[in-house]
Amino acid sequence: MESQVTEPAPGIVRLRAANPSPMTGSGTNTYLMRGTTGVVVIDPGPALPAHLAAILAACGGAPVAAILLSHAHLDHSGLCAPLQQATGAPVLAFGDAQSGRSALMQRLALEGLQGGGEGIDAGFAPDRRIADGEVIRAGGLAIDVLHTPGHMGGHLSFALGDVAFTGDHVMGWASTLISPPDGDMRAYMASLAKLTARPWAKFLPGHGEAIATPAARLAELHAHRLGRESAILAELKSGPLTPAELAMRIYTDTPAALLKAAERNILAHLVDLHERSRVDGDGPPGPATRFHLI
Repeated sequence: MESQVTEPAPGIVRLRAANPSPMTGSGTNTYLMRGTTGVVVIDPGPALPAHLAAILAACGGAPVAAILLSHAHLDHSGLCAPLQQATGAPVLAFGDAQSGRSALMQRLALEGLQGGGEGIDAGFAPDRRIADGEVIRAGGLAIDVLHTPGHMGGHLSFALGDVAFTGDHVMGWASTLISPPDGDMRAYMASLAKLTARPWAKFLPGHGEAIATPAARLAELHAHRLGRESAILAELKSGPLTPAELAMRIYTDTPAALLKAAERNILAHLVDLHERSRVDGDGPPGPATRFHLI
């Protein structure tokens, strides 16, 4: 399979990597923004030689001014080092795979809570750390940096005018996986609200197609999470349940291949509810904990 190349907005090229799966949908999206003096690449994608070749070909000989990374999952970061070696461009990101974790998530990690195996790039380190509110000036472009934690603590979105590159925070084809301690439901909801505060013309996500109605999609995702929370609280009225048991009851139309991800989303909600004193458990919040209403 070859990378698919399209132009979702003027001056922006999307290359979809040939890595389709239940977790990546049709594949991971890499974006090239063409400026007056060079190209900026967002999320080089998985470590596929054919995808690297497609990126270099799409640059058309223009210099790569910067490589921006939304978050350190391997399907987004795997080509950072090879692309840097090929172009000499610096890699910019919020930090390594553990950067941006809240104090709560750091505590849960120390208590033994493990991630759900989402392909974390444990060896990733950027050449330069970038922060919320920063403006990246590269290739003749001015790109706004927005810290949007939730899917990961260090997740970034990027904005070119009223077009936002939302990584895995907002997608059109599916809701976002939130898997503690790397994912944080409270932070995710706050990041949705943060994006809602600004008018957008289009979202270009890390997976799936462009989102032409950003405000409606943000509202839909917010309502979806509140609905999941209500469903969890309703099920716990019958007695203590584990995240897996709750997932089986709530995600009744979810394919088996996605049930583990569903369990992690349930756990993320339970961690948030536990912190808000809505539920408690028979031990520290974790996959095997039996949670009950307070």
